[in-house]
Amino acid sequence: MPRLKDRHFETVADLIQERVGIQIPPAKRTMVEGRLRKRMRALDIETLTEYGRHVFEEGHLAEEFVHIIDCVTTNKTDFFREPAHFDQLRDELIPMLRRNGITQARLKLWSAAASTGAEAYTLAMVLHDMAMAGHALDYAILGTDVSTEVLRVAAEGIYPEDVLQAVPQHFRRRYVMQARNPAWKVGRIVPELRARVRFKHLNLMNAQYPVDRDVDIIFCRNVLIYFDKDTQRAVLSRLATHLRLGGFLVVGHSESMAGAGVPGLAQVSSTIFTRVEGAIG
Repeated sequence: MPRLKDRHFETVADLIQERVGIQIPPAKRTMVEGRLRKRMRALDIETLTEYGRHVFEEGHLAEEFVHIIDCVTTNKTDFFREPAHFDQLRDELIPMLRRNGITQARLKLWSAAASTGAEAYTLAMVLHDMAMAGHALDYAILGTDVSTEVLRVAAEGIYPEDVLQAVPQHFRRRYVMQARNPAWKVGRIVPELRARVRFKHLNLMNAQYPVDRDVDIIFCRNVLIYFDKDTQRAVLSRLATHLRLGGFLVVGHSESMAGAGVPGLAQVSSTIFTRVEGAIG
């Protein structure tokens, strides 16, 4: 079966690292080619060789690059992934913000690598549940991602039943609508939560982010692991500029070292940092 030419694969890998920050070593070449075949079918192109020629030799890179990003970026996500973070959100972070008089009328949260929206909707479930329990809580959630395809899925809020299995039963009963036809085996996030969450395209490699600079809590989990150390530090420094003083940044459990020593951030637990006074790089 024809493969991408070596120079075309190398160009894809270089562009993805340069513009998205994700490293694609040669060992992932088969994975990349497999994902690009879906895009080939949409264009009615028969071989990877022809696709490479179409993109790199016939002048279609500019229009095709967004689709290449969709194909090669990893979009692993789950509802209630690393569940301790959501317990900490409810039991520690929000009470701490309120105790310190930091929060504004509407709590602002940002899921900075939202993928198909599971994290953003998990945040919404936890916050809405707090409001239902009697807490005076208003909130808005922003979810961003570099992949336009996953953002389309996130905005629709429709997920297969096997994906929704990770949602605790009491949350599923309250926040997930079942399909009218059981054979479809999907559920949709209820309108009340979808109204609280908005999604937009954002590349963490950009020098500036079109996001408010008084965000209370940012979740940026399990994406930094795909960046080199310099890129990790640069991304975290930029994210910090969008936190209000005393706000919190949450990273994945495998990324706790990435935030160490970033100006303007102080570590309060293994995976949670807070914005403090001081210069931000």
